[in-house]
Amino acid sequence: QVNLVESGGGSVQPGGSLRLSCAASGSIFSINGMGWYRQAPGKERELVALVIGTDTINYADSVRGRFTISRDNAKNTMYLQMNSLKPEDTAVYYCYVRAKLRNYWGQGTQVTVSS
Repeated sequence: QVNLVESGGGSVQPGGSLRLSCAASGSIFSINGMGWYRQAPGKERELVALVIGTDTINYADSVRGRFTISRDNAKNTMYLQMNSLKPEDTAVYYCYVRAKLRNYWGQGTQVTVSS
């Protein structure tokens, strides 16, 4: 079992920045994928950034160049640095881990970008 807890969401103006954190606990070994997804009201959950294995990083076209995924292995924490935020980035953001052929999700953290 893997437990994921997101934090760092909030409300910012366009052009602002936020850093989301995802703290992992439990059986966090044999992880073969991890990343961030988001879901806006009335829309399906979509990929934001995904780490495949340990070295391949994929970003959605809409966030590439603005968002950066990273992790601190010592703290078992994954981050999403979000810069130059746009109103269309408004959504609930979920951290994601795939371990031992199972998918794990955090509870979500709200990000709101508005003037």
